Amino acid sequence: MAEARFRIAFAGPHVAVQDGGRPGLMRFGVTRSGPMDRLAHAAANRALGRPADAPAVEVSLGGLTLDCLAGAVTVAVAGGGFVVAHDGRRHGSWVVLRLSAGERLQVRPGHWGSWCYLAFAGTLAHASWLGSAATHTMSGRGGGLLSTGGELVVTDPDPAAAPHGPLRCPVFARPLARAAVVPGPQDHEFLPDALPTLLGAEWRVSSAYDRMGMRLEGPPLALGDALSIPSQAIVAGSLQVSGDGVPTLLMRDHQTTGGYPKIATVLGCDLDRVAQLRPRDTLRLAAVTPDEAIRRARAAASLRSAWLDRLGAEDRAGTGADR
Repeated sequence: MAEARFRIAFAGPHVAVQDGGRPGLMRFGVTRSGPMDRLAHAAANRALGRPADAPAVEVSLGGLTLDCLAGAVTVAVAGGGFVVAHDGRRHGSWVVLRLSAGERLQVRPGHWGSWCYLAFAGTLAHASWLGSAATHTMSGRGGGLLSTGGELVVTDPDPAAAPHGPLRCPVFARPLARAAVVPGPQDHEFLPDALPTLLGAEWRVSSAYDRMGMRLEGPPLALGDALSIPSQAIVAGSLQVSGDGVPTLLMRDHQTTGGYPKIATVLGCDLDRVAQLRPRDTLRLAAVTPDEAIRRARAAASLRSAWLDRLGAEDRAGTGADR
């Protein structure tokens, strides 16, 4: 069986294998996990003709360096505006390349974004947990965190799976500095000025940001009796407020239940773009009704599905994302 083998010359924190996640298990205490930016993950796979939820490598701001030891394979990178260095050339992070034995691939932070995805035209060897390669980084279960000195193996590699060159980075893949939220489910438990404060403030992403949550810096939210609620279910996008009045936006590796109150929930269709914010970036929040949230979610799903369906040679641009 043909294969391409890579030595992991360097892997930063939170660099891991991710597929589409493991839905339907929250009632058993298992969160879905999966990519921080679902659109970018799907785009890297679809650019190679792979299923949108196929396993790929999620690269954090820590970066990744791979040395190809044997074989050849086509790869695609999509996500934040990272810098991709290959065979002596620099590329933007929306690009399709061919890697061959003796070549090095480096993916490192560029001007914007916190996450990008490296997909392979072949079958990426990985561990599995509960039927998924999605890595829950707090436990390490799933496809697993990449570590310096380890190896990646791709079986049945295709070095000519797609035309090589840059991909167009759509506007709706860029970071979002103003996100929509639905108030609740416990906004009524806070003091009356808490929700107006949440919606009126400019929040700053703190350095306390990982796959579990994004802690926001800004004015404290007055809790009132909100801390007296029983533990309740949590979803990705929940804005959970701790006892000091500081909100944390829960991300893909969130816990499944929690006793801190949730003042609002960021729309799922905005969460991919919010995830691409970096520490010290700012974020504003705007409230929408549940009906408006549904309308926006359906419109975003239709737009993204249509774009992914036509992602291919005819949708290539002459230039990639910012370098």
